[in-house]
Amino acid sequence: MRQGTFKWMKSMNKSIILNKIRKDGPISRAQIARETSLTPPTVSSNVKELIEEKIVEESDIGQSQGGRKPTMLMINNQAFSIIGVDAGPESIECIVADLAGKVLNRSKTTLQLPINNQQFMAALKKGIEGVLETADQAIGIGVAMHGVVEVETGTSLYAPNLGLSNIPIKEELERAFGLEVKVENDARAMALGEYWFGNHGELESMLAVNIGSGVGAGLIIDGKLYHGASDIAGEIGHMTIDLHGEICECGNRGCLQTFVTGPAIARKVTGTAPGNPLTAENVFEQAISGNEEFAAILKETGRAMGVGLTNLIHIVNPEKIVLGGGVSKAETFILPAIRETIRASALTPAASQTKVEVSKLGDDATLIGAITLLLVDIFEVK
Repeated sequence: MRQGTFKWMKSMNKSIILNKIRKDGPISRAQIARETSLTPPTVSSNVKELIEEKIVEESDIGQSQGGRKPTMLMINNQAFSIIGVDAGPESIECIVADLAGKVLNRSKTTLQLPINNQQFMAALKKGIEGVLETADQAIGIGVAMHGVVEVETGTSLYAPNLGLSNIPIKEELERAFGLEVKVENDARAMALGEYWFGNHGELESMLAVNIGSGVGAGLIIDGKLYHGASDIAGEIGHMTIDLHGEICECGNRGCLQTFVTGPAIARKVTGTAPGNPLTAENVFEQAISGNEEFAAILKETGRAMGVGLTNLIHIVNPEKIVLGGGVSKAETFILPAIRETIRASALTPAASQTKVEVSKLGDDATLIGAITLLLVDIFEVK
């Protein structure tokens, strides 16, 4: 692969053609020209270069319309690979994936806490090195980072669960590996992955919510990830839903994340098992086994989440809401309570029927989102 391939593939005409092949392939050159308003010579010359670069390949499966059978074009998903990183508060997970989002290799490194910026970056580089050795024709690295991320510079401005700030992730990784690096908030990355690979059909708007040790969200509007004026769109964990509630780590009272995160669920059962503190996972396991008190706690968590989501429905009115993260695994208890709360509280009959479901990408949702950061840059027309 020649130097600069990634930027070369991002030219407007190539992006138009690549995206058309990605969405509608196998597809002929003539059909691309008809449906994109590009001239046939423009399509042919760009396709020739894309085939030479091996990102597009030809197939002879086209149907004849009475003349010669057309040669069809498809994305060669195995031509390049992408490194995806989920830089969570407790561990760093890395994957190698192809252009279709298929995971080819993975590694996981547990972080030794407390940690400083230099130690964090060293762990990040070590995790990437571990999978990069097996990556064929890697074109870039996507990093999903918890907390507040300045997307343009790829800087982690504030990672609350690690107690870190101002980590120049993009700058350091590009210097270390010589690859294009994209850095995004983990919940927003998850939203992008869901939109591309979650089998949700054609949607104009979608809200993806990650509920784990914190609560974050990513909002897709008109098919694009929404960042807000200062890159904090989606910080729904700090939406106040009780003016007299407990104090959140951010300093405000009654934030949504004081009700619905894993630690919040664990706090609600403190004292029920003296000397043996329970985790949210333990609470779920015991609820499944018939513990009605713990089942009630999870249902109450769902109702609180339903209040927060109803507020968001009233503000952004998404077509669908997708839930991910560890707490979403308790969907047996929380999902009916969420839907019931929205049905009872939303302003209109249509809004009350907003679809809410749990991610089918499971624990890989954020990692798949991380690789999608690079795919968007290749395939989407800016």
